[in-house]
Amino acid sequence: QVQLVESGGGLVQPGGSLRLSCASSGSISVFTRMGWYRQAPGRQRERVAISTTGARSTYADSVKDRFFNSRDSAKNTLYLQMNRLKPEDTAVYYCTATHPTLNVDYWGQGTQVTVTS
Repeated sequence: QVQLVESGGGLVQPGGSLRLSCASSGSISVFTRMGWYRQAPGRQRERVAISTTGARSTYADSVKDRFFNSRDSAKNTLYLQMNRLKPEDTAVYYCTATHPTLNVDYWGQGTQVTVTS
């Protein structure tokens, strides 16, 4: 059973930056799809950034050119660099990974990001 553990959330002022990490208990090279979703209070979970093997990451329009998704296979970790944060970015951020052979989507427990002055 693979476990994904997010970290790096916190409280930040508008315009600030945070980097979220998603550490996998197993090799991330098996995952054909990894990414980030977020859920704000009273709203549905929404896709933020997705990376697919062999393709460039895709981003929600609301975070394009501000958020950047990357993988470090040596550390089995996925990152989300978030720049120029806005209050509307406030949400719980979840990491997800898809195992193609098992046809399973793994999810982390989430990390809270709060953007406020």
